[in-house]
Order: sequence, then structure tokens, then C-alpha cells
Amino acid sequence: MAIASYYTPTHVLMGKGAYKEVVNELKKQNATKVLIHYGSDRIKKNGLLDEVVSLIEESGIKTFTLGGVVPNPRVSLVRKGVELVKKENIDFILAIGGGSVIDSCKAIGYGSLYDGDVWDFYSQKATPTACMSIGCILTMAAAGSEMSDSSVITNDEGGLKRGCNTDYCRLKFALLDPEYTYSLPKYQTACAVVDIMMHTIERFFIKGTTLAFTDNMATALLRTMVKFGPIALTDPTNYEARENIMWASSVSHNGFTGFGNSWRGDWACHQMEHELSGMFDVAHGAGLSAIWSTWARYVYKENPKRFAFFGHEVFGLELTGDDDKDANAAIDKTEEFFKSLGMPIRISDFGITLTDDQLEELATKATFYGKRTLGSFMTLDHDRIKDIYTLAR
Repeated sequence: MAIASYYTPTHVLMGKGAYKEVVNELKKQNATKVLIHYGSDRIKKNGLLDEVVSLIEESGIKTFTLGGVVPNPRVSLVRKGVELVKKENIDFILAIGGGSVIDSCKAIGYGSLYDGDVWDFYSQKATPTACMSIGCILTMAAAGSEMSDSSVITNDEGGLKRGCNTDYCRLKFALLDPEYTYSLPKYQTACAVVDIMMHTIERFFIKGTTLAFTDNMATALLRTMVKFGPIALTDPTNYEARENIMWASSVSHNGFTGFGNSWRGDWACHQMEHELSGMFDVAHGAGLSAIWSTWARYVYKENPKRFAFFGHEVFGLELTGDDDKDANAAIDKTEEFFKSLGMPIRISDFGITLTDDQLEELATKATFYGKRTLGSFMTLDHDRIKDIYTLAR
């Protein structure tokens, strides 16, 4: 097995009022001009944006703001951010928001230190060699981008959704105040629960060996989401639920729940969802739940015992000794849980009817036009990917 690597340089502060530490953290980074990047008007309505701007300005650090980030963040806005950073000689980028905002910041950070077009990094025409310093005030726990090496951006032209992974984009600090997730709409909270779970599930179902300790931590995180996800939906201001979800979001995508395993993860569902949301602009978590159970039923015979173990550890399902039966019970239970959150379990649940041409386009784009396969649990070529999309529709 290859040497395992775990790198998490981000300074995390979590708790009530954590955002007020922003000035101390910016001073540690010697910031003088800060771009504050955000998405929805939610942080305007609750006063967070104005308060953060005031705190920073009063410390003598100049601020610039750029809003408008949407789910599946667009490269067109990233380019505006790059232009602003270069024009004003900005030396730090602060995200206020969730994964989409942070991913947009990472892309701006890459593009601001590059002479070409930032999309080069996401189309794999170029590889980043540097990124600006970035921090965040997290207001939505889902993507885990605050502690990951990943960013995913959508190109407005062609509906291509692509990722870029390097350690250069890892955040300097992440300020986590669970109370600022209270106002998230129910649907976004449900999408977040799925996204968090999937970041660990993608690392759990791999071909090869795993560490028992890592498996225990992974299933503990998933049990935490199964417990607190529904509580957050019915009681949005439950601090304990929001706090647990927020920390699970960070840990689920910082490499910890897959450390020491023989593969970095499977990620087929994520890659297939990227094409789905690139084409139809669906919410990422919802797209994942619409695909996962179909993928699971398609691949589980590669190692039904792994699925049986998953069902036993995460949902407490009894092991009967019949691995196929137990594996299918685990898949059914996961699908049932996603459905209980109000999440789609088929693509048609979005009101989308995929045509044969669209199925072909999705599968072709997922393989980067024949340049790659997906997955480690089962290797998926174009035809298998198309099969899963077809069965999931």
C-alpha cells in the first residue's frame, strides 16, 4: 500500500461568536486589503456582512466586496473576482458562506496569480503553482471546502462542472459559528446532510484495504448525521444538531475518514453528479441522492460484505450471514433515509425526463470524452456510466 498522507493546515475556531475572531486571523496573515466574497442576501439580512466589514475596517484593513455566488458557482463571476483582485492589489480573500462561495474564492485565488484564464486549471490545460491566501466565515455546513484541497466550478458556456485539487488552495483559517446556519432553508439543510454523508461514503466504498480505526471513525460520523440531520430539519435552531453537522462537514472532506485506505476514494457518484448538475443546475446534495442507490445496486456485488458492514455499523441493521441480502438491506435503508429528508432518489424526482441523447451526453462528458474511467469500487467505463444514468432516471 502507498504511503498515506494527511495534511490539514487550516486553523479552525468553532463556537458562538467565532466570526468575531476574523480580525485576529487576518492580522496573523498580514492582510492589508481583503476581498469579501459571498453569495446570497441572507448575510445582509441577518447583519453578518455589515458587522464583519465594520470589524475589519475598524482594524485598519481595507475591504472590497463581491457577492452573487450561486450554487454550482460560475467561472464568469470568478473572472470578475480575479479582475478586481488584480486591479486593487488585494492580498487576502475572505469567504462568507458555504462551499460554493469558498470554491469560488479558491478559483479567484488561483486565477489572481496566473497570466492565463482561470478555467485552464479546471479544464486541465494547466496546473496551479500558487494560490492567494484565503479564509472563511462558514454559514452553511455541507461541502467541507473549508478544510479540503478541492474546488469545483461550473463554466457558464457548455454547462461543464469541473474540479481542481491542490494543497495550494487550503484555507488559512475557518471560523465556524453554528448559529449562522439556523436560517438555512429546509431543502438546503437536507442537501447538506446528504453531501456530508457522501464525502465519507465515497471514501468508504473502495476496492482494496482499509484501516479499522478509519472505518470506525467514518461510520461514527455517518451515525452522527443520521441522528442529527433529522433534528436540524425539524428544529432548525437546535444548537447541538447544527454544531455536530458543522464539524462533521469539515471532517468528512478533509481526508480523515479515508486516511490509510488503499484508495483515496471512489468518487464515481460525485463525478456523475457533476455532469447532472452541469446540465440541469440541480443542487449538489440532491443530485448525489438521486444517483447513489442506483450506483450502489449496480456495483455492490463487487464486495457485498462491505455494504453489509456499512448497514450494520451506520443503521444498526442485523447481519443475517447472507451478504447479498444484508447488502441490499443497507442500500434500501440508506435510500429510505435520504427519502425521509425530502431528497430525490431518482433523477425523475427533479421533474427531469432524460432523453436518449442526454444520457449519451452525460456519459460522454463524465469520461472527459473518452479520456478517463470512474470509480475504484467498480471501474466504470462509458457504457457502465450510461447504464447507471439510465437506471437512475
